[in-house]
Amino acid sequence: MASNTQQPDLQWFTSARLGMFIHWGLYSLPARHEWVMSKEKIPADEYERYMQYFNPDLYDPVQWAKDAKAAGIKYVVLTTKHHEGFALWDTQVSDYNIINSPFGKDALRMFVDAMRAEGLHVGFYHSLIDWHHPDFTIDGFHPDRDRPDREERNKGRDMAKYREFLHAQVRELLTNYGKIHYLFFDFSYREDWPDKPEKGGKGRDDWASEKLLDMVRTLQPGIVVNDRLDIPGDIVTPEGYQPTKPMERDGREVVWEACQTLNGSWGYDRDNHDYKSVPLLVRMLVDTVSNNGNILLNVGPTARGNFDANASKALSDLADWMSVHSRSIYGCGHSSLTPPKDVRYTQSGKRLFVHVFAWPFEFMHLPGLAGKVAYAQLLHDASEIKIIQLDAEAPVTSIHMRADSKDTLTLKLPIREPGVAVPVIELFLK
Repeated sequence: MASNTQQPDLQWFTSARLGMFIHWGLYSLPARHEWVMSKEKIPADEYERYMQYFNPDLYDPVQWAKDAKAAGIKYVVLTTKHHEGFALWDTQVSDYNIINSPFGKDALRMFVDAMRAEGLHVGFYHSLIDWHHPDFTIDGFHPDRDRPDREERNKGRDMAKYREFLHAQVRELLTNYGKIHYLFFDFSYREDWPDKPEKGGKGRDDWASEKLLDMVRTLQPGIVVNDRLDIPGDIVTPEGYQPTKPMERDGREVVWEACQTLNGSWGYDRDNHDYKSVPLLVRMLVDTVSNNGNILLNVGPTARGNFDANASKALSDLADWMSVHSRSIYGCGHSSLTPPKDVRYTQSGKRLFVHVFAWPFEFMHLPGLAGKVAYAQLLHDASEIKIIQLDAEAPVTSIHMRADSKDTLTLKLPIREPGVAVPVIELFLK
């Protein structure tokens, strides 16, 4: 049994509901997806050239923090190092870091200071994978996987040395930057997984996961750690899909976080224009909270260090919605009540929030709520919504409707849908 100091502090996490992911590194320069080194099989010595051109002169984490806070985001997670191996901080165990780029400053220190100044919880992403490190063995994801001398080259690589390096970098991150609330490791891929890559997958033994996690909890008591060390973590992190109900493991409900992109790419991808609309992003957020989850919404800054126009607009529009609807998100979760079609419920105590995905004509019928609601209003402007109790046994006529059942509550809605991404009706339960 872990000591109390090693128990994760999940209270802030489950209350926050909305976080921001930021994928930023050398891959922002080619701007062709954060996996460009692997996808295009670029050797490490060739990929290194990007470091000499990495000079994000527009990097302003203070603005990042302000934009995040305005959008209702409560915690921000930055990639300290992605699979490419390039570190955004002044690591002492590798020269492959931002201090040796033209930028020459510790971007991570600037990020942490800026987020804290806005009262945001600080999270670090750290890749377990490192395609640049000379002792990281070539596997099915490695850029050199198809080289004919792959096996011969692997004979000179030592994962034990890589483990020491991995642990040393994590120790730096959790020692030198004050309180860190969340650590997102990425990722394990054992050979016996159903979607295994080519021979050479990696998992808990390669990372010495138990030892690594014990160090993390010792250095940062209360930190929340995800589930990608190939051993159980504090939360479950579905990526790129939306669970349709509260998540469970072995029959027990678990804390979870959906990781989602704006356009299908985590890093800046110049020519990818598959951006989700803001109404869709809001529906995804609501869907997640209605099933007791968080959503970690990703932005990939450009190589100059700013958010591109599409990302900035998405955050601005999200800010507009959250500014008047956030109480249907923060501290809310799944309701035991069953919503009608095209509606999602979130609940906090005696307040039930009705998120309307498709605006109906004049009336909304809510099963199971007859006699249970004291007052109803549109959340964005606190304007009253009339509650109607229809007779379920009345005869059907050409101009009069009746309730579907005795326990159905009916709301009389304005004909015109409110001009917000997703309208919300707030019900005060008796």
